[in-house]
Amino acid sequence: MLNTEFKKKFDKESDNFRKAAIKSDFSLFMQKMDSIENVAMIGALLRVRNMEDLQALKTPKSILQDNTVKPAIMEKPADYPGGFATLRQEVANLFYTPAVHSEVKSVKTEVAFIVEKDGSITNVHAQGDNFTFNRQAEIALYSVSEKFSPAIVNGDTIRSPLRVPLTLTIED
Repeated sequence: MLNTEFKKKFDKESDNFRKAAIKSDFSLFMQKMDSIENVAMIGALLRVRNMEDLQALKTPKSILQDNTVKPAIMEKPADYPGGFATLRQEVANLFYTPAVHSEVKSVKTEVAFIVEKDGSITNVHAQGDNFTFNRQAEIALYSVSEKFSPAIVNGDTIRSPLRVPLTLTIED
């Protein structure tokens, strides 16, 4: 809708200098909207992480350990619709690159998470050298649109841990 309104204004304008100003205003506005959305996503991430931490305090450790099985004995491991290549592409599309601050051109992280019995993901934690890249990776993973197909052992769905390595190359 915003794009349409800016385009109407742009198309009505005949002066090229004013057109350039409208285009610049639109770009600046969209950057601010992206930034606001990113702040909201970070707030949501913090809320989700706090809820998971509180739930972990309420849940006895034996229950968590009993429901998690090592991948080597699974009949069917957890999988994302379309496979992990599709998951990586979706994470890349959801990633908010302007929020990553780095002195180096390539940053890496490994994102660990739990695929629940219903296919949802929880306990997303990224570990890498760049704090901002880690947080953006967590936000992107929590934001994927599809649920996983859960792991199966002895015909029962189970909670299962997964890890996804991610790398971002920052181009000038």
